[in-house]
Amino acid sequence: MSVALLTYADLGARLDISREAARSLARRRRLPRSRSDDGKALVRVDFSELRYTPRPRRGRRADPIAVSMARIDAIKTEAFKAEIARLQDVATAYRAVFERERDRAERLVVELQQATAEATAANAWAARLEDDMAALRTDRRPGGSLAGYAARRLGHLAAAIVQADRAMRG
Repeated sequence: MSVALLTYADLGARLDISREAARSLARRRRLPRSRSDDGKALVRVDFSELRYTPRPRRGRRADPIAVSMARIDAIKTEAFKAEIARLQDVATAYRAVFERERDRAERLVVELQQATAEATAANAWAARLEDDMAALRTDRRPGGSLAGYAARRLGHLAAAIVQADRAMRG
């Protein structure tokens, strides 16, 4: 007769079962129990009489509601992943449109700056020509011929216009 005094953990290790299974076995078989000095439960086991072979573990039967909820969650997850992929494609397309419009806006800004510079130069030339025309109309030099002065002045104006035209085209 081989009798041993073991804790639940030691009994479980000897029978290759968990500590809780060993405790349950001791209760079912009504094995004598006592307390050790450190407060742990000790079980008196006679291994020659204990004929115990652990049953193979069976999986717990799943709750049908939990299984259904898991399936629903999986379907939702896949739907969300598909929606995320679709939104990423839309964002990529919008990004391309944004880049194209930004480039177009930058080109328009350059064209607007050039047009503003050209308009400013044209306004300056127009103001200068108006001043010259006013000077020609009101200029009466004593002893000089108004017609000769006007012809010279018109020649200078024509040269200035040609020069300005070449500068604008060049």
